Amino acid sequence: MPERFGVIAVCGREAAYGRALDGLVDPGVSVVPSGRELLRSVSAHLRRGEGAVVVPMTLGRDPELVADAARTLRAVPGGEGAATVLAEPFGTAQHLVGWLRAAAGRAPEASALLVTAPSGDPFADAELYRIAALVRRYGRHDLVEVAFTGGDPDPAEGVRRCRLLGAERVTLLPAGFAPPEVPEVSGAVRLPVDVAGPLVPASALRRVLTERVSDARRRWRERGDDGIATGLTAAENHGHSHTHPPGEGHDQGHGHDHDHGPGHTHTHQHPSADGAGQVIRSIA
Repeated sequence: MPERFGVIAVCGREAAYGRALDGLVDPGVSVVPSGRELLRSVSAHLRRGEGAVVVPMTLGRDPELVADAARTLRAVPGGEGAATVLAEPFGTAQHLVGWLRAAAGRAPEASALLVTAPSGDPFADAELYRIAALVRRYGRHDLVEVAFTGGDPDPAEGVRRCRLLGAERVTLLPAGFAPPEVPEVSGAVRLPVDVAGPLVPASALRRVLTERVSDARRRWRERGDDGIATGLTAAENHGHSHTHPPGEGHDQGHGHDHDHGPGHTHTHQHPSADGAGQVIRSIA
């Protein structure tokens, strides 16, 4: 067992493939996108005689990022994969609800809330609507809408919708690691628009990341569990498997009790990457 472990934060769209973490994590943390850059970073740690703990930087809407990281670690050559450990993801959809409710508490009560996140696949985007509904149900704001950077509706359209629904002010709630930019909105009536962010302050982000790493190392030390087998199944209940009409798609009945609710490597590729539904203890 290696005595030293490097930490790798593997990123997908929620962290802008790593760009959103610039300056937010400790200098010893490698920040990489999934795929080849993750493999290169792990291999570099192993060549130095270190283990590597990989933390998927999802907020709960990108289970494919977890599964893709697990597939990459499984492919580490030469049997060295025993020195690589996949941590639980940074956050879950349940955590995201809590973080958004805390951010909403910083917004004026009379303001409409526009929950804004990078667009993903249709299922990840639908999940954000569910999360926003919970923020509204358990919060003090009457109007909570959703918008997607790079998607539909985009933030400008989201602000227009809030205006049409009677809002006199809009607060953007970031549901990703990077605060959204205030959009330019056309029209005769311009609303004040501000941002309640970041979603997770830098100090809390570093604390949660440290906690994930500590838990992963403890699991490896006590049980020899590298987390890869679990990670490979992270996206199994996400997506098309849950869209079959009654009587179609699956021959077997299946019940699902689930609630979907920088060593500085900064080469940024944009591989396919989609969070995870495991329960993780810290949200701040």
